[in-house]
Amino acid sequence: MPNNQGRRRRFGSVRQLKSGRWQVRYRDPSTGQLRSAEETYAAKRDAEVALTHIEADISRGQWADPEAGKVFFGEYAAAWLTDRKLAARSRERNESVIRLHLRPTFGARALSSITTAQVRAWRTECLTRTGEPTVVKAYQIMRAILNTAVDDELIRRNPCRVKGADRYDVPERPVLTVAEVYAVADAMAPRYRLLVLLAAFTGLRFGELASLRRRDVDTENGALMVQRAQAEMQTGALFDKAPKSDAGVRPVAFPTELLPDMKGHLDANAGPGRDGHVFLGPQGGRLRRSNFRDDWTNARKKAGITADVHFHDLRHTGNTLAASGASLRELMTRMGHSTPRAALIYQHMVNGRDREIAERLGSMIRKERGDVAP
Repeated sequence: MPNNQGRRRRFGSVRQLKSGRWQVRYRDPSTGQLRSAEETYAAKRDAEVALTHIEADISRGQWADPEAGKVFFGEYAAAWLTDRKLAARSRERNESVIRLHLRPTFGARALSSITTAQVRAWRTECLTRTGEPTVVKAYQIMRAILNTAVDDELIRRNPCRVKGADRYDVPERPVLTVAEVYAVADAMAPRYRLLVLLAAFTGLRFGELASLRRRDVDTENGALMVQRAQAEMQTGALFDKAPKSDAGVRPVAFPTELLPDMKGHLDANAGPGRDGHVFLGPQGGRLRRSNFRDDWTNARKKAGITADVHFHDLRHTGNTLAASGASLRELMTRMGHSTPRAALIYQHMVNGRDREIAERLGSMIRKERGDVAP
């Protein structure tokens, strides 16, 4: 049998240190410089196996510089957020999630040191003090950050591999009847009555309603032109932002039964001029969620609705009411969830199928009010 003692390896080498442990050395495929593996081994055989794995990784193009993974998560997350193209409000939310829920646990840890077990333990602990939607959002952001780290070849594998951690079951939200919608609207201060009716019978979001100007209201055709949405920063600053997609810019027909309410509101409660806001706050300034929330809660209770119905549930109500007789594409277009081009012909929309949807909603209103159908 041939004696292999002392025969030199073609890739790398192992040597015994003064401590008695064995060290692996090999050429860095990027720089050609001789480097030592991060770990040492008690047995020569273990060191040789480790060297074989390194050689295989390099040959498959899967080798990652161990030093690269020593970048701290907090430092990398900050750079990741800076590089993202995000709307101001989304950037603020992501920064808040990273600061409050990720940095305390992972900020000072090297990327390469984060394990799936640690991620799982962090998630479990987070759920004991934070709502599940927030934890899901934090997990999604962390996974996105570490996916980028994989792309940057700083780590070999993303440790965010906890099954089901990226989603949660959204509880079914309540749907109000037409009678309940009117009960809440009638319990509101006059300046907010139309806000409730439009939310329920057009399905517009609070931000879309708050950003409406007089010039966005077509009383002749009974339609609203949604072109922007109001957003509020944590500092309290308000600004109008463009919709997330082209589908967000859309005309939405409202029931002609609401025309008297619309005209009366514009005369008595809207801001002046074509650029005046349709809905204003209690002191005549911009409408904010914070200066509306108590009004909504009080009106809901006054109307005898004991369920914890949020204002946003009116959008769900409108979606449900409009769904009768509408195709999926028509409904998605009306709600601003579709992806067709925004260059829709306005007259076609307000006189076509969207108008039919609005008229069906109008028939529900007439039935509730006891009106005789024309």
